[in-house]
Amino acid sequence: MAASTETHCPYCALQCAMALTPDEHRLQVTGRDFPTNRGGLCRKGWSSAELLTSAHRLTAPLLRGDDGELHPVGWDEALDAAADAIRRTRASYGADAVGVFGSGGLTNEKAYQLGKFARVGVGTSRIDYNGRFCMSSAAAASRRSLGTDRGLPFPVADLDDAQTVMLLGSNVADTMPPFVQHLAGARARGGLVVVDPRRSATAALTADGSGLHVQPAPGTDLALLLGLCHVIVNEGLVDTGFVESRTTGYEALVRSLTTWWPQRVAGITGVPAETIRTTAHRLAGGGAYVLTGRGVEQHVNGTDTATAAINLALLLGLPGRAGSGYGTLTGQGNGQGGREHGQKCDQLPGYRSITDPAARAHVAGVWGVPEESLPGPGLPAVEMLRSLGRPDGVRCLLVHGSNPAVSAPDAGAVTDALRRLDFLVVADFVLSETAAEADLVLPVPQWAEEEGTMTTLEGRVVRRRRAAAVPDGARDELWILAELARRLDAPTTFDAAAERVFDELARASAGGPADYSGIGYALLESGDGVHWPCPAGSVGTPRLFLEDFGHPDGRARLVPVTPAGDAGPGALTLVTGRLLEHYQSGAQTRLVPELDRAQPEARLELHPATADRLGLVDGQWARVASGTGTARARVLLTDGVRPDTAFLPFHFPGAQRANLVTRDATDPVSGMPEFKTTAVRVTPEEEVPTV
Repeated sequence: MAASTETHCPYCALQCAMALTPDEHRLQVTGRDFPTNRGGLCRKGWSSAELLTSAHRLTAPLLRGDDGELHPVGWDEALDAAADAIRRTRASYGADAVGVFGSGGLTNEKAYQLGKFARVGVGTSRIDYNGRFCMSSAAAASRRSLGTDRGLPFPVADLDDAQTVMLLGSNVADTMPPFVQHLAGARARGGLVVVDPRRSATAALTADGSGLHVQPAPGTDLALLLGLCHVIVNEGLVDTGFVESRTTGYEALVRSLTTWWPQRVAGITGVPAETIRTTAHRLAGGGAYVLTGRGVEQHVNGTDTATAAINLALLLGLPGRAGSGYGTLTGQGNGQGGREHGQKCDQLPGYRSITDPAARAHVAGVWGVPEESLPGPGLPAVEMLRSLGRPDGVRCLLVHGSNPAVSAPDAGAVTDALRRLDFLVVADFVLSETAAEADLVLPVPQWAEEEGTMTTLEGRVVRRRRAAAVPDGARDELWILAELARRLDAPTTFDAAAERVFDELARASAGGPADYSGIGYALLESGDGVHWPCPAGSVGTPRLFLEDFGHPDGRARLVPVTPAGDAGPGALTLVTGRLLEHYQSGAQTRLVPELDRAQPEARLELHPATADRLGLVDGQWARVASGTGTARARVLLTDGVRPDTAFLPFHFPGAQRANLVTRDATDPVSGMPEFKTTAVRVTPEEEVPTV
């Protein structure tokens, strides 16, 4: 029997362990025992190897010719074209006219190398990544309140013994199904609380008496959390010993909560006052965890909403104690590691600030360049995309592992902006919707064809191992970046070997909040991975905050926050999200026949009463219009959404792109776009849309 390779799933940040075994036609997938998935996989994981043999794989670089079409070329010609475009752009407009757009799906090594390439190989500050659309608000709130951002500051398995788990804006039953087993204990105790305007698959887990589905109006999560905090403070539920010994800011927080009594909050959110009280008392009963997801974070006030969730947890004394806690559920496969090592416009490796002189000096020393040569902070993703092709903006863009033509807000404007560029380079394994707009497409390996590391939602660094040969014509991105850096006469070296890149990453991260300096491939060869921070000589840190929080004084911050206005039930509000069968922009999962057959098109979920009012019937195509644009989707009637709410998945291309209607307004702290509260008009569509 052929030898199996132990690795991890290419999709979400749960990073379920699997084994890949070659047979006559393709790799066979089997689940592998691991703390996050315990041998289980979701539908996407079981079918993940289908992508490796897809007929849609790119097998040669593609360069757009004078006829406007993409044509196969050799690698030397392709890399020369990319380097020439970068040089021309720098010479004509300056280094910041070159942009780099990365991904939370890249390995730690690639994320690190991409940040280094942008700042040293090109000299640009214009680098950011699609994690800005995913984790930025939760990360900003965690840094502000707790001093450190690690999605779950405890192992997932700690949830097994919880009395109560409150999930705010997260549909784990669809987005990471193996996670649900960790909720079994709370469900058995009647303690699963799901906050979601939809009766999602996760909310449905409470229907048998296992807990409570709290169904606020879209965009009112912050008000709901303030109401919960008001009850905690005014009904004697505060853990005063914890608050006095481990936090600051209590008096100011209490003053800010004065007007958020449950009856007022009920009028804003649509959640009964008694439900608010019941939820608060349940959380105060001991053994509770508060977990947030994108549903409460992808807003223009997402950082404040996540901060309010942290305030709630701190008032109850949950973080930094065994048997309770606060965390946020990272989405993308390497959403945690991807934001730690330099892809973000304001960060250097080790989760250091790019404006910190000591951090700049340390990283510059590892890279062997003068500290003053490193650029300062750049633009967060939405601002950078908005600048594409403009006279004082980015004129040449390199995209790695992302598909902003589908995933970015106001996607129609983003596609137009991509077309304004002087030169667009996209590295991908298929011709995604973004790659189809490129001047140059570089074919790269898929997950099972590469070596590297990933960091799970719980800060656990794990190995990704090569189980299949790289297809002829594809090249690893580490090699691509090294070759481009050589052509650009970069003032330092760029390695193409994943293990050596990781060793450099570890040195660059030493002393930072996300310290990997004690981790190496040899340490990761066996066992269940290593949690950061892991300084040299350490065995890792599975549980953060047991003694101190990440601020210099060791205390967490209670930060007063408040909504800008009393937004509440009103016009039809569109919420976007994921389906069980698909992942992110769908560029991968739409190529898997089994998954595509199960969900081949966008479905607009509407309440029957809402559809009746709008003159729509089940199965009919509809137009979904906002002030930004118009999308098309087939109507799916369900009483699982509120009458004031519509739901549309964001995985589909062409006219079915949900992000044609979302706007590019952003959170002022995190740069997170507003994906979850778009006012829309829904009308019948006479023609079936074409992709």
